[in-house]
Amino acid sequence: MANFYHDLIAILKANNCTFVREGKGSHEIWFSPVSMQNFTVPKTTLSRHMANVVLKQAGLKKNF
Repeated sequence: MANFYHDLIAILKANNCTFVREGKGSHEIWFSPVSMQNFTVPKTTLSRHMANVVLKQAGLKKNF
């Protein structure tokens, strides 16, 4: 199974999202200037569905 984490981070950085801090377990907290909210990014993003959920929380279009 593919890990979408690195591709997801590249998309977030390209859209000016910023890393805020480490979260609990294997999660990171990011901030989106589009949605003006913090959102969680799991480091073990193994499904395209979860990657798209993260993008939706950031206010971005689906990419996977």
